[in-house]
Amino acid sequence: MTEPSKPRCFEATDLESARQALARVLPVAENDLPWQALDHARQQLGASHVFAHSVGAALIVAELRVGADAVAAALLQDCIDDSPEFDARFGTAARLARGVAAMARIETLATSATDKRIDPHAQLEALRQMVLAMVEDIRVVLVKLAERTHALRCAASQDAATREALGQQARELFAPLANRLGVWQIKWEMEDWAFRYLEPDTYKAIATQLDEKRADREAYIQGIIERLQAEIALHGIEAEVSGRPKHIASIVNKMRRKRLSFEQLYDIRAVRVLVKHEIDCYTVLGLVHNLWQPIPGEFDDYISQPKSNDYRSLHTAVIGPEDRALEVQIRTFGMHRHAELGVAAHWRYKEGGRQDAQYEEKIAWLRRILEWKDDVADSSEFTEQFKTELFHDQVYVLTPQGRVVALDRGATPVDFAYALHTDLGHRCRGAKVNGAMVPLNTVLDNGQRVEIVTAKEGTPSRDWLNPAPGYLATHRARAKVRAWFRQRDVGEQVGLGRTLLEKELKRLGVVDASQEKLAQRLKFGKVDEFLAALGRGDVGQRDLINALQESGKVIPALTPTSKPRVRAKTGNPVTIPGLGDVPLQLARCCKPQPPEAIVAYTTVGRGVTVHRADCAALKRANPARWMPAEWVADAGAAFEVDILLKAFDRQGLLRDISDVIAKDKLDVLRVNTESRGEYAHMRLTVRVKELQQLSRLLARLQHVQNVIEVGRS
Repeated sequence: MTEPSKPRCFEATDLESARQALARVLPVAENDLPWQALDHARQQLGASHVFAHSVGAALIVAELRVGADAVAAALLQDCIDDSPEFDARFGTAARLARGVAAMARIETLATSATDKRIDPHAQLEALRQMVLAMVEDIRVVLVKLAERTHALRCAASQDAATREALGQQARELFAPLANRLGVWQIKWEMEDWAFRYLEPDTYKAIATQLDEKRADREAYIQGIIERLQAEIALHGIEAEVSGRPKHIASIVNKMRRKRLSFEQLYDIRAVRVLVKHEIDCYTVLGLVHNLWQPIPGEFDDYISQPKSNDYRSLHTAVIGPEDRALEVQIRTFGMHRHAELGVAAHWRYKEGGRQDAQYEEKIAWLRRILEWKDDVADSSEFTEQFKTELFHDQVYVLTPQGRVVALDRGATPVDFAYALHTDLGHRCRGAKVNGAMVPLNTVLDNGQRVEIVTAKEGTPSRDWLNPAPGYLATHRARAKVRAWFRQRDVGEQVGLGRTLLEKELKRLGVVDASQEKLAQRLKFGKVDEFLAALGRGDVGQRDLINALQESGKVIPALTPTSKPRVRAKTGNPVTIPGLGDVPLQLARCCKPQPPEAIVAYTTVGRGVTVHRADCAALKRANPARWMPAEWVADAGAAFEVDILLKAFDRQGLLRDISDVIAKDKLDVLRVNTESRGEYAHMRLTVRVKELQQLSRLLARLQHVQNVIEVGRS
């Protein structure tokens, strides 16, 4: 068995060996920044394997030709200094090195999710997008890819657990990133190392069937290229010929994807020919078939019959020199650009997943940048092009379980809550970011871990729809809040309309009116629309009477059947039938208020006490002393109510609560606040005149930021 040769891990820890290795790959025109970074790394890291690893990563970055700053950043990533002198000395390289170091925390996220409900494919896709969104300069990603590639090279001599962890990370996160950016050499190498570490038996089996080292296959391909170039030149066709031997991981992936055996693969060795004109494609096809025997059934004309994504090319397989199968792809330069950068770009085809045209256009732009840098003599002239904000329209944050959630830039914890679940958004009352409590209008940033604090039962606040405080930034969350209020408003209006209709029909002495017929006479298509209009006040008493009269109902004279109760001389708000005007007091245990159902209770030595009908203390008392009681209709008295409130303690909490009470024009009699850890417990005594006032106040207090629970004492 012979395995394909692999690039070697750089292991030398002495400064001179590192200098010689870098000198072989650094362009002469580059500045001396990499050498300064090398000296700094050797001074800070010493003769250690960390120093050797930094040099190994820098060698890979140098081969990518993305500038001296990137090479220096690879050398500095493990010895970053927070001093101003460090930044002044290394400038952009220092900034890139910090970006690479910040990406280290992403490495563990692919395997750290504990929520089994998370789709692993969606999680990995979000992580890949998160990587690109976190960086301000695409060279940060390239340096990180180089660093991970060198780590894979060096893992061959490490324990199995380390190899498997690095292989899984490369397969799921970093190799797909290299694929998207078109950094093919890193992508192929990462995939092969990952396959070798994760599936060693299958890897060795394929390597045995190849029966040659990668270097031998590369030499074979080079011979094919030279032979084909010479033949094309004889016919006066301007063309560019390139080729590659298929790497082992790609061979296995294709075998599995198309369910083929090794013997059925004809593109283990492949060359590509690019020409200027479409007619030249067919001319070159004829030359290829004249040079080598075509394999029957292995020709595809995607030029005359493009694929569904508009991919166009000629594909053929032939028996090349030494009786070895060879694939040849022929296309124009325009077709090639479309295949690599347009809608036919095959990185999504290779990875799978749903289509996202906007995201794929961003990837295409990055790949154009990385292609253009090869045409620039001095990479320092192209430095600014690597800075990108293409992915800064989104922010990626984490749930406590490690799930990555993508949100629009500017999103808040409330947006995050609604992105997870509508009910979670409705009940959102507070948020922790990286373990610390924050206001609900805090703008989230990439990589933050967000935890939502909820009430057991809760509803959204109308303040969230106000753009000034900035509680909501995403259209999705705003739509969910609006939908909740629309649904609630309509439901309340229908309920109120039904109650008003029943009261009005009872007052008019009508007992058999059909709601459907009333709705039709008043020009409403549905009963609920009629009841909602009645609840809003759009349908008045006269409209209702006219509709009833049209149906033949006899409406009696609109005179009151009885006089309302009036306040007794003593001013009591409650009357006890048959007992007359006697002194009484409202129970302190339950503080009854109109129009709650009430019961009078006679006590020894203290007269009559009025309780709420559902008072717990009353249930333990002697039922023989209970007496019926009712509120005086026009009492108009005000009552004191104690309200208990629990919230996360924060600056300005009492002010916000006071503002809510002031808007309802209620009197605050007493306020008692006690802090217990991160919570604030408040007891407020307010004066209200009717139960509706209290209900409205409790609902509004529930919507104050960071309030968890609120209710009557």
